[in-house]
Amino acid sequence: MGLFSNRVERNAIKPGDHIYTYRAVFAYSHHGIFVGGNKVAHFTLVEISSSSNSEVDSETEECPTFPDCGFRQPNSGVVLSCLDCFLRKGSLYSFEYGVSPSLFIANVRGGTCSIAASDPAETVIHRAMYLLQNGFGNYNVFQNNCEDFALYCKTGLLTMDRLGAGRSGQASSVIGAPLAAILSSPLKLLLPSPVGVATVTAGMYCVSRYATDIGVRTDVVKVNVEDLAEKLGRGLLK
Repeated sequence: MGLFSNRVERNAIKPGDHIYTYRAVFAYSHHGIFVGGNKVAHFTLVEISSSSNSEVDSETEECPTFPDCGFRQPNSGVVLSCLDCFLRKGSLYSFEYGVSPSLFIANVRGGTCSIAASDPAETVIHRAMYLLQNGFGNYNVFQNNCEDFALYCKTGLLTMDRLGAGRSGQASSVIGAPLAAILSSPLKLLLPSPVGVATVTAGMYCVSRYATDIGVRTDVVKVNVEDLAEKLGRGLLK
């Protein structure tokens, strides 16, 4: 794993890998599971088009190469796209699992790695393809997003009530940075140097990221994908 970048070449990824790419000049990242055959399963926001009154997901564009690119079931945000359409001419990055706590904290950008261990590739692909047919619930940028989908496919872990902070490191970073700034603001009266305040704020931010990582949290449980799909179908999870 690179400390500053997880960028990889296409020939380096394998079926079952959790991959991502950046959107909007590195403003945020989009995550998915590479399932082989140049295809990626990923989770998107589905909206109703005002012009055609039909469903439109936020990530799919017309593919000139693969006719089945962009396949998804009705009312589901889980999409199967070719790698080119997933990347949208962006660079390819590999999400790392089983990293040490020190390396996790040193990598200050969220949504790049986890302390949690990955399950075998065949299990990961099975979950991704099963959810392609059965859905992953309602998309929520903070509680149930593309990174949450990929994290579940890789680990089978879900938060017990699916409420509060989601499992994704990207969402935790968005929440953790302002929180760290707020918590450290009283220290401005005690620390004479702005450098000292900045150091403490950065430390609080890293601790908040670490505490919300799916490999550390105590409010997660292992859920079989078949059980997850059944609960979603019965409306027990959103």
